[in-house]
Amino acid sequence: MRPNLNRAETKGTSRTKAPRRKTVFQTSLTEQARFMRAWFDNPATTGAVSPSGRFLARSMAAHVDPQDEGLVVELGPGTGPVTQALIARGIAEDRLVLVESDSDFCRLLERRFPLAKIIQGDALDLTRTLGDKINGPIAAIVSSLPLLNLPDAQRLTLLGDAFKLMQGQGRFVQFTYGLTSPMPKHSKEDEAVGFSSQVSAPVWLNLPPARVWVYRPQLVAPCLERPKGQAKGGALIARMVREMRLRQARARASRIIGG
Repeated sequence: MRPNLNRAETKGTSRTKAPRRKTVFQTSLTEQARFMRAWFDNPATTGAVSPSGRFLARSMAAHVDPQDEGLVVELGPGTGPVTQALIARGIAEDRLVLVESDSDFCRLLERRFPLAKIIQGDALDLTRTLGDKINGPIAAIVSSLPLLNLPDAQRLTLLGDAFKLMQGQGRFVQFTYGLTSPMPKHSKEDEAVGFSSQVSAPVWLNLPPARVWVYRPQLVAPCLERPKGQAKGGALIARMVREMRLRQARARASRIIGG
């Protein structure tokens, strides 16, 4: 009696099953597990047990104008949901600079975004971390850092460093689960802070709901003098913006005289 052979077997070949691709649900669970592991390892710097949802990521990316020239720096990209939203927004991948402290996340980002520049380092020490690793102006800085875990002075120092790197222009985009601005208007060290801000409507479809804040440098009244070497936060921002405005005024005067 002849064995029951299928067509593939009669031709001397065998059927092999194609590897199954992960579903969206499986991918989401994998990313959730990565975030939870990172959070358990270092809750102060990870700040959340899950990555930003796509609706929050889109809301953050919507505040970055693809037409603005320069790099877009993302702080704390994690598994890359906001990065993906920035690319969908029209930001070329090779314009992205991703600053991440977790080595596992860095390896994942390198695989997912091979054209982006991945820098492993401390986003709170932004000037030193970026150092000479980037060339060209910065158009925007997008942050998913857990600012509410930090002292007021450290948050303001980060904002001052960001504005300095953007040369007094650009915008700093930050999300928060809190009800108020993650950047304080005042702190024990500063009488006034030199920035303007706007806030989005709550992103109810994110879990938990969140808001997106956008900060821009703004000239304020001179701050009270402090001992040498103690200028931080608002004083630093105000001085930097005054210098930028002065350079712009001189440039305009030179053009008028030259014309």
